Amino acid sequence: MAMASPASHKPRRKGKTSGVDLDARPRAEAPSKAPLFPLAGFLWPLRTASSQWTVLPLVLMVAGLFRWAAGLWGYSGFERPPMFGDYEAQRHWMEITTHLPISQWYFHDLEWWGLDYPPLTAYHSWLLGKIGALFDPAWFALFTSRGSHDANLKVFMRATVIVSEYLTYIPAVVVFVRRFSRLSGVPAWASNVALVAILMQPGTILVDHIHFQYNTVMLGLVLASMSSLLAERYRWAAVFFVGALGFKQMALYYAFSVFAYLLGRCIKPSISIGRLIGIALVTLISFAVLVLPIVAGALYDARRGISSRPELGGPPPPLPIFSFLSNHLDTEAFYYPVVEQLVQLVHRVFPFARGLFEDKVANFWCAANVVIKLRKYPSDLLQKASLAFTLLAVIPPNLILFIKPLKATMPLAFATTAWGFFLFSYQVHEKSVLLPLMPMTMLLAGKQGLNGSVRSWVGFANILGAWTMFPLLQRVDLAVPYAVLTLLWAYLLGLPPVSWTAPLQDTHTKPLVQYATLALHSGFYVLMAAWHIAQAILPPPPSKPDLWIVANVGIGAAGFMICYVWCFWRLIVESDLLPNASKTSKAKKIQ
Repeated sequence: MAMASPASHKPRRKGKTSGVDLDARPRAEAPSKAPLFPLAGFLWPLRTASSQWTVLPLVLMVAGLFRWAAGLWGYSGFERPPMFGDYEAQRHWMEITTHLPISQWYFHDLEWWGLDYPPLTAYHSWLLGKIGALFDPAWFALFTSRGSHDANLKVFMRATVIVSEYLTYIPAVVVFVRRFSRLSGVPAWASNVALVAILMQPGTILVDHIHFQYNTVMLGLVLASMSSLLAERYRWAAVFFVGALGFKQMALYYAFSVFAYLLGRCIKPSISIGRLIGIALVTLISFAVLVLPIVAGALYDARRGISSRPELGGPPPPLPIFSFLSNHLDTEAFYYPVVEQLVQLVHRVFPFARGLFEDKVANFWCAANVVIKLRKYPSDLLQKASLAFTLLAVIPPNLILFIKPLKATMPLAFATTAWGFFLFSYQVHEKSVLLPLMPMTMLLAGKQGLNGSVRSWVGFANILGAWTMFPLLQRVDLAVPYAVLTLLWAYLLGLPPVSWTAPLQDTHTKPLVQYATLALHSGFYVLMAAWHIAQAILPPPPSKPDLWIVANVGIGAAGFMICYVWCFWRLIVESDLLPNASKTSKAKKIQ
C-alpha cells in the first residue's frame, strides 16, 4: 500500500478570530547581532531555545535564590524596641487573627500595630498564623510573643513572603509579560530578558524580602487584573482588582485606570450595556464576598455576647467616623454590630486623622513643606488641596484611556495614574513608590521595551525609587543590601553608574532627544551619588538634623515628577493623539 506523500497532506484550516489572538505567536523581530547590556548577554545562548517554557524554570529558580539570599539579611525592627517595625506588625496580625474573635480584629490594642489593612490581608494573616502555629505555637502566642526574634520564626516569615509571592505575583508577571510581549510583537527571547529584569527589580526585593512586607501579593492581583484586561476577560479583571483592593488599600492608585479602561471597552467599538451590567454585578458580588466573613463574624459574636471592645464595658462608644449616624441608629439592634464593624474598618483602612504625611517621602507635599510649612494649615483644607491636585494629575491620562482604551497603552496609563497618586495624594509612604514602578517596569516587555530609551527611563525610575527609600532602609541597618541589589540591577541592564550609554542605543529616537535624556539622567545620577557621599561623611548641622533627608526628598520628588511627565507624554503619543508626532508604537492598530 502506497503511503501518502507529505505534499499531499492538507493541514486543518483554522477558523477566523476577532481581535488579537493573544495565544498566536507573532512574527518575531530579529534580535540584535550582539547583546547591548549584560543581562542580554547572560541570556544570549537561550535565544535559540525551542520553547520559552524551557527557560522559565531556570528564571524562576534564579529569582527565588536571590530572594532567599536577600532574606538572610536583617529586617525592619530587628532588636529595635519598643515597636520593632513592620516585621512585628505582620507577625502581630497573625497573632491576633488566630487568637481573637473576628469582631475584635480591627479594635484590639490599636496602639500596638493595630490592624489597618483591608480584610483580605487579615484572612491572609489568619491562614499564615494557623500554619505557623503548627510548627511552634509560641511564635504567635497572644501578648507573650510580642517582639519575638526567634531565628526559626524568621525563617518561617521569610518563607511566607516567598510562597505568597510565588502564588500571586510571579505567575501574574509571567502571564502578563507573555501576553503583552506577544501583543507587541516581541520575540520570546526578548520577552525572557524582560521577565528576568522585572523579577530582579530592586525595590520589590528590598521592601518585601528584606525590610519585610507582602506588597507583591497586592501587585500580583493588580497584574492579574491587567492580564485579564489584555485577554478581554473583563469580569475576571474586576474580580482580581477587588482582591487587590481587599489586600491593600494602596491599590486605589490604579482604580481610575481600571475604571476608565473597562468603561471605555463597554462603549467601544460599540456600546455594550450587558457587558457594563455584568462587570458591575461581578464587582459588587466580589466586594460582598470580601466582607462577608467580617459581617458574619460580627453577627455571630454578637449573638454569643462577645463585644468588639471588651475592655470598655457598658454601652458601645460613639462611632469613630460618620458620627452623625449615632443619632439615627439603635445600638441594641441586631444590625448595629455590622455597622460598627464596617465603620471601624473604613476608619482603620483610611486614616485621614494622621495628617497629610507622617514621614519624609519624596512627593510634592513633603517637598513643598520645606518652603511652606503645611502643618500650620487646617487638616480639612489640606485634604481638599490633596484631592484637587490628585484629580488634576490623574484625570487627564484616564480620560485618554477612556477615549482610546488601547491594550498597548495600558501600562503607561496605569503608571501615569499611579505617579499622580504618589506625588499628590494623602498619607503617602516611601514604599508606595512600588505602585507606579510596577506598571512602568512592565514597559520592558513591550515593543522597543529593551531599547535604550525605554530601558534608560525605566531604570532611572527604579534606581531613583530605591534611592529615595535609602533613609528608611538605613535606619534599620539595610544599607548594604540596598547597595548590592541596586548596583546589580544597574549592571544587568547597562545603566548608570555602571554604564552611561543606554539612551544612545536607541535607533528610534532622534539624537537630540538621546543626548538630552542622557544629560538629564546623568545630572540626577550625579546628584544621587554626591548625596550618598555627603551624608556618609558630613554630619548635618545641629540646627538642621534632617538636612540630608530633606535633600533626598527634594531630588526624589523632582525626578518622580519628570517620570510622571514622561509617562504622560508617551501615553499621548502612543494613543495617536498627536498626528504629526513620531510614533513609537502601533498602538492605534491594537484594539
